[in-house]
Amino acid sequence: MTIDRHARTMLPIPDRPAPGLTTYDAKDPDTAYPPITPLLPPEGAPNVLIVLIDDVGFGASSVFGGPCRTPNAEKLAARGLTYNRFHTTALCAPTRAAMLSGRNHHSVGMGSITETATSAPGNSSLKPNTKAPVAMTLKLNGYSTAQFGKCHEVPVWQSSPMGPFDAWPSGGGGFETFYGFIGGENNQWDPALYEGTTPVEPPKTPEEGYHLTEDLADRAVGWIRTQKALMPEKPFFVYFAPGATHAPHHVPLEWADKYKGEFADGWDAQREKTFAKQKELGVIPADAELTPRHDEIPAWNDMPDALKPVLEREMEVYAGFLEHTDHHVGRIIDAIEDLGVLENTLIYYIIGDNGASAEGTINGAFNEMANFNGMAALETPEFMNAKMDEFGTPSSYNHYAVGWAWSMDTPFQWTKQVASHWGGTRNGTIVSWPKGIAEQGGQRSQFTHVIDVAPTILEAAGLPEPTMVNGVQQSPMEGTSMLYTFDDADAAERHDLQYFEMFGNRGIYHKGWSAVTKHRTPWELVGGTVPAFDDDVWELYDGSTDYSQARDLSAEQPERLHELQRLWLIEAVKYNVLPIDDRTGDRLNPEIAGRPTLIRGTSQQFFPGMGRLSENSVVSIKNKSWSVTAEVDVPEGGANGVLIAQGGRFGGWSFYLHEGRAKFAYNLLGIHSFETVADDPVAAGRHQVRMEFAYDGGGLAKGGGVTLYVDGDAAGTGRIEATQAMVFSADETTDIGYESGTTVSPDYTTATSRFTGRIEWVQIDLGDDDHDHFIDPDERMRIAMARQ
Repeated sequence: MTIDRHARTMLPIPDRPAPGLTTYDAKDPDTAYPPITPLLPPEGAPNVLIVLIDDVGFGASSVFGGPCRTPNAEKLAARGLTYNRFHTTALCAPTRAAMLSGRNHHSVGMGSITETATSAPGNSSLKPNTKAPVAMTLKLNGYSTAQFGKCHEVPVWQSSPMGPFDAWPSGGGGFETFYGFIGGENNQWDPALYEGTTPVEPPKTPEEGYHLTEDLADRAVGWIRTQKALMPEKPFFVYFAPGATHAPHHVPLEWADKYKGEFADGWDAQREKTFAKQKELGVIPADAELTPRHDEIPAWNDMPDALKPVLEREMEVYAGFLEHTDHHVGRIIDAIEDLGVLENTLIYYIIGDNGASAEGTINGAFNEMANFNGMAALETPEFMNAKMDEFGTPSSYNHYAVGWAWSMDTPFQWTKQVASHWGGTRNGTIVSWPKGIAEQGGQRSQFTHVIDVAPTILEAAGLPEPTMVNGVQQSPMEGTSMLYTFDDADAAERHDLQYFEMFGNRGIYHKGWSAVTKHRTPWELVGGTVPAFDDDVWELYDGSTDYSQARDLSAEQPERLHELQRLWLIEAVKYNVLPIDDRTGDRLNPEIAGRPTLIRGTSQQFFPGMGRLSENSVVSIKNKSWSVTAEVDVPEGGANGVLIAQGGRFGGWSFYLHEGRAKFAYNLLGIHSFETVADDPVAAGRHQVRMEFAYDGGGLAKGGGVTLYVDGDAAGTGRIEATQAMVFSADETTDIGYESGTTVSPDYTTATSRFTGRIEWVQIDLGDDDHDHFIDPDERMRIAMARQ
């Protein structure tokens, strides 16, 4: 056995040259130096592949009894182990931050998503440098590292092209290669992609057959093949995190059409079918009970008959989306097998970073941004029926109904965001490592959690937890290695204490028992009432006899409940959960939340070519009066194209020239478009074109008047009847001189949107205009600096 002589607890591993004879002449026969060898982990360290699917409930995939066919997950489970008591945090960014660090989500500042970060340590979205990610540990120990897909762990004020990139995968994240997107979700047909920290465009269009999941799998397969071709002695760590199956549910329609008619009985009946299949497969205990539907979730029979065809189609599209995702995961696993290295590859296939998503409203959504802006009522049943055939296509940004999310979490209560109950946090997981796991097709039922993944990888690789990384002393990992379960199905569980919390929904697990309280309902993003924390009603469950949390024992055992409530509070203090923060929509406003903003003041300049600016990189123009001014050079014959655009097809605005005339288009959720166009074309030469929006006031999402100016003279008027109050898009950006992704206005496509004249600068100003509709070019910078 080779002895590993590296001091691996301090990373990077210090260089320690051995003393010896130094000769004067290199030709001296006594001249000798040890060979230069690449840094490698201990002998036998496995390759590692983590697959983390997005927004999949325990009862969705066929491998855990669900209706969505996942043959590659089944194949992997047949030669590995399934874990039926594996847990996440109930929300995406917290789960990812916890998994990659081996620490609880509040410990690494990710108490919720980055868009709702606050200044509180447990919710800041800032990972302390005392908690290095496992990818960094593996890289500094000689692994090749790569991430493909979603990264939702970058603080929103650090997501601009200027970074800083400490929280980006290929910055401080420890991944040598990154190809994917930054944020919570992305358009599967027109994603905003990055290679490392550089924005890139998709290699094909939707019309040419592009789909993000396929692209990510292509990249992952290509990287793995290249890595093994060039560095066969080095193990790899690949983290494959597709945006699927998070909304929008985008999939080629032939995959959705496979499921036509399979969901006609509705979500109540589907839960019964799934429950029976789970019992048949043995993925839940024989004595497990099916939990009932809560009153907040409507019965299928109570839904309007006219809407049911739409509801069926929503689920067909989702099922096809999950099967399509599993297909491309299978391509990656097959590529590893074809290379002959599957035997020593540790694979985690985690089917969901939380429970199924109930963020699609009671009726589902054609454009989920409507709900996030408190405007779901715009999507009437008549509208939804008219759009039914478009669900899943590039013209949609769709999500399924709450009832389907509940059904996909069979046999548990509740859904994503509800960290109190297993429906929000229990996700079916498969682990395969032929060299390290003797049993094939086994099942493990020890309590495990996403923070256990990192310590498992380190133990499998023979690597210690580092005590020092990049000069910073490290705090211990908070997870427990799962390696002890690999060869012993009956081993006593070692991870026997775990808190849960998300937006006030909270719970505690301790030695088989769980005490939980649901505080708020996830699909009530606007309005609704929540009780005081002290008025929350707690429930008590005995997990040794009640797998699904079906029998509340709080009335029978109040003392045990009180003990667990106190234990939750102790853990909450230990891991920065306090203060509990149940705000949702309010925290989207950085001023209320207390997090930094990239842009301060009431004015912001842009220059041609700037682009891929996230919504948090641009001064907010929502719910107020504002103006945008551009100084342009128009050639003889006129100019066309985008001056500045924010958002895209599913919500946003664009200021541009069309047929030579200044034009402003405001796209309300892809449902209503309000356009104002100047009376005359802009003549050749240098000019200022300007749009002023006078907000009606009186609350959020109101309309207002639009006035266009050319060189200070009024050139056209119009009106916007309503605006988006909270967010334009989760993935579309702001671009100057062109438009990336989907376009706001139907006048231009991405390919035709580039401005054909010359832009000197563009400036957004908030509030009332005080420059007489014209900005002196020599004064613009002084004005901007004064306003900031």
